[in-house]
Formats: sequence, structure tokens, C-alpha cells
Amino acid sequence: MTDLSRSTPAEQGVDASGIDAFLAALAPMPGVETHSLMVLRHGQVVAERWWHPYPAESPHLVYSLSKSFTSTALGLAVADGLVDLDATVLSYFPEFDARVTDPRSRSIRVRHVATMTSGHTAETVEQAIETGRGDMTLGLLLLPPEREPGSVFAYNQPCTNALSAIIQRVSGESLTEYLRPRLFEPLGITSYHWWTDPVGRDLGFSGLHVPTEAIAKLGQLYLDGGRWQGEQLLPAEWVATATRSHVATRQGNPDWEQGYGFQFWRSRHGYRGDGAYGQFMVILPEADAVVAMTGQSEDMQGVLDKLWEHLLPALTAESGPAGPWADEPAELAGPAGDGRSARELTEATYRPGPDNTVPELRAVRSRPGELIGDVGRELTAALGDPDGWTVAGPLATAYAWRAGALLVDLVFIDNPHRLHLELDPAAGTFAARWQTQPLHEAARLFQTAA
Repeated sequence: MTDLSRSTPAEQGVDASGIDAFLAALAPMPGVETHSLMVLRHGQVVAERWWHPYPAESPHLVYSLSKSFTSTALGLAVADGLVDLDATVLSYFPEFDARVTDPRSRSIRVRHVATMTSGHTAETVEQAIETGRGDMTLGLLLLPPEREPGSVFAYNQPCTNALSAIIQRVSGESLTEYLRPRLFEPLGITSYHWWTDPVGRDLGFSGLHVPTEAIAKLGQLYLDGGRWQGEQLLPAEWVATATRSHVATRQGNPDWEQGYGFQFWRSRHGYRGDGAYGQFMVILPEADAVVAMTGQSEDMQGVLDKLWEHLLPALTAESGPAGPWADEPAELAGPAGDGRSARELTEATYRPGPDNTVPELRAVRSRPGELIGDVGRELTAALGDPDGWTVAGPLATAYAWRAGALLVDLVFIDNPHRLHLELDPAAGTFAARWQTQPLHEAARLFQTAA
């Protein structure tokens, strides 16, 4: 049995009104959009909600929350005797030895890249890709650090990519393949995939797609010291080491200034893995609780502020009200208009207008009830009734007519992003813009959806 058990807030000593207060506080915040929430206490799911059109079972791009899964793979590799934290990164790639001459680069250890303390003082991802001709690990080693390794923190994607490269080198398997029998299968995580870097390795620092329940399960594994349903999957020593602060951080927000572990952030309460736009795995030992969230939220500190203000006290109340949490259906808002149907669309081709900001979308064809975008291949978006979302495969659409223009929102349900599209039939043009800008090339999102 690998499923998480379900309970009620009251049975686990949780004040259900605090869960409602948390969501009510998030709802009016500008730039905050919640896609899913799971709250666990004492190993039991006490609240869960998905905002339509996001389905519970769909793998979701978790951006830098991927790093905590990579850290878990590193912990397993250390336990298997495959990786030594005090070995240099270079020692795993002897073919680079003659090319890497800088003494600081040669002294970067595995523990340094695990804690983002390679000695570089800023993000190097673009430089590393260019310098290493696609191989970020080689590029990282060819970029001389400004400081001694271990002395300074800088959030730096190639550090995590180096962990992916090392694990693939010592195991002969990608991160995904290595984690499958050691983590995914024991936890009952069956839906997952990882984007790869230019040389074909799993990215490590981002690109992992997993359902929200997978985030909750990993959080529970760490909360329980590496044990899962009676089996020690991950050494307790690794959990303790990976989640404590190894280096001071100065990132401008209070929950990003509590220190950094092995691909985990310390928080004002507990610790967490997180990813851009509100992908959260918050582990709260003081409350014996885990909070897993996905979303499209630009104010991530604001989300945590509300969590500490409303949800944390509810998790430590120890006297929840009688009765279950009101698990009511929820739906994301789409564009508002005059209620006309997209079946009124005629067959036409729209060219990019002057306000288009998504160059990957080269043209849009319309016909009654659907749009076909040219993104290097055809991307078909079905348009159903004008009063809700139409889900077709990896795309969901909502639309409205307003002042003679057709406004369409396209949600890519395997990632946080929403595309706003406006068709002007009179001018024969379209304008598209992302609600939040994808951090990887937008072509990846279109390719997945197509």
C-alpha cells in the first residue's frame, strides 16, 4: 500500500477554519493563483483541493522544487557508496582534467555544488551552457570561481546539474531511472518525467513534472526521517544533514534568508523545497505537518506569509472543530464577455499583430469551435461552451467575446503557465502574451502541448 491515508482536520487536531482562512487570504492577492493544495498532519491528508482545469492526477512542472528530488537521489547515491561528498566534482569526470586548470575550479567538491557554494558569486547557467558547449557541468568547471569554494552562497543552476551529471556517471542511469526503483516506485509515484539538458541529461535543477501528491509524499518521507510506511528508504542521517543550514543566504525576503541545505531552503518555520511561481513543499516538524502546493504565483513570499499567519496556527491548534473541512469545487477564472459562442467563428487565418509578445506563435487559424496555432507544428485548442473550461489533452481553454474581439485563455495543465490570446477578426490579427513568463524556452511548453 503506497497511498497516503485520508482523515479529517478534526481527527488530526487541525482547526479547519484556518485552512479556509488561508485560502481566503490568498484569493484577493494580486499575482497569486493557486492550482492545488494538499495539507497533511500526522501522516494523514486532512485537506486537498485542485482548481479546475488542473486535474489531481496530472504531472505538473515544479521548476526548482526539482532540486529536492535531485538531493534525494544524491542521498541515495551516497548511501549506496557511489558518491563521496568530499570528492571533487572534477574527479568524476577525468576527461575534463586537462581542460580545467583553475585551482578553485579543481577544488569544488560535491558538497559545494549541493549547497550552492561553488565559489561563483552569481548565476552562471547561460555562461556555463555556452562555455561547455551544452555541457553545463563542464561549463561550470571552466568558469573560474570568484571566491573559494564553500565560502559564499549563490543560487546557481549548474551546481544542481552537476549533481545530475555525477549520479548519471556513477550509476549509468539518468536521475529518473535511478530514482524509479529507489523512490518513485516505493512511494507509488507513477506519473513523472524530467526535461533534459542540451547533452541529454535530466536537468536536475528544474524540469521535473510530478503530481501534487508526489510532492506531498516526498515531504512526508522527509518529515518521517526517511521512513516510508515502516521501511527506511532514505538514511535518517541524510535527511538531517540535507535539511539543516550549511550556508547563510541573503536573498531579500525573510524566508529566503534562513540558510540553505543540500538543495533545501530553511524557512522561518521548518524547511522547504520550492519552485518558481509557487510550487511548494513545506515541511513543518513543529506541527508534524506537510503542505504541498502548485500555482502561478509571482508573490511567493506573500504566499508563505499567509501560510504562517493562517495555516500554521491551525496545524498546531490541537483542537479542531467538529466535522470535515468543506472540500468545495474550485475553478480558475477565465475571461469575461458577452456570452456569445465560439461556434460563431468563421474559417480565417490571423497573423501576429503589433502587440504580440509570443514569437513562437507564428499564426492562428480559426474555424467554428476551435483554433489551430502554428508553433512549428499544429497546436489545436478546442473551444466549448463560453461559461467554463474546455479540457482536451494537455490544453484547457476558456474564452469570451468582448467588443468584437475573441479573448481566449489557454492553460497548459502540465505546468504553471497561462497564455492570453486576443483575436481581432476585423484586422485579421492576433496578440498573445504569457501571464507569467516561462523560465525555460516557451517552445518546450508548446511542444509538450502539441
